[in-house]
This record gives sequence, C-alpha cells and structure tokens, in this order.
Amino acid sequence: MRASEIAETAAKLVSGEREAQHGTKMRNFGNIAELWTSYLRIRRDPGAPLDQEDVGHMMVLLKIARTQLGKYNPDDHFDMVGYAACAGEVAWEISDAAAGFRRVDEGD
Repeated sequence: MRASEIAETAAKLVSGEREAQHGTKMRNFGNIAELWTSYLRIRRDPGAPLDQEDVGHMMVLLKIARTQLGKYNPDDHFDMVGYAACAGEVAWEISDAAAGFRRVDEGD
C-alpha cells in the first residue's frame, strides 16, 4: 500500500466513522487534554519524566474521555481494562517492592 493510500484511508476514518464514534476532534481532544493535565498535576512526582506506568494511566484516561462522546462502544471498556492491566504489570516490574513478592502465577 502506498503512502498516499494510507493517508486517504486515514482521512476517511477520522472524518467519518471515528468522528461519529468518538465525537468531534476538538471536543474529544479537549476532554483528553483536561484529564491528562489533571493527571500530570497530581502524579506522585509532577516534575519527574513520564515512565511506562504513566503511559498506561494516561491511556486509560484517553479511553475514559472517549466514553463521554459519541455512541457506546464496548471496546473503550475492554481497552481501559487492558491498559490498566499493562500499567499494573509495568509498575510491578519497575517497583523496588516487586523484588520481595512472588507473583500469583508462580504457585506455592
């Protein structure tokens, strides 16, 4: 597929189906910006660089914002759970506390 075909397909998606599903770009992106700004303000260390856990949290917030516009889309909720689970996994891996605990799947 050529770059021009990819761009044309993307333009049709973001101006048609996706806009009907997620609302206008201005409102959708505005809602996401509000949630991300709040998150960045209240995180444990607002001045620290973002890490993998932050990305997972912010992606959950993106999906929450999308639930407020357009029609109900069950994928938004599946994605929220998926991103939250991923954030939990990376938080575990980067946490010093993880060294002292066994994972549930490690057995007895």
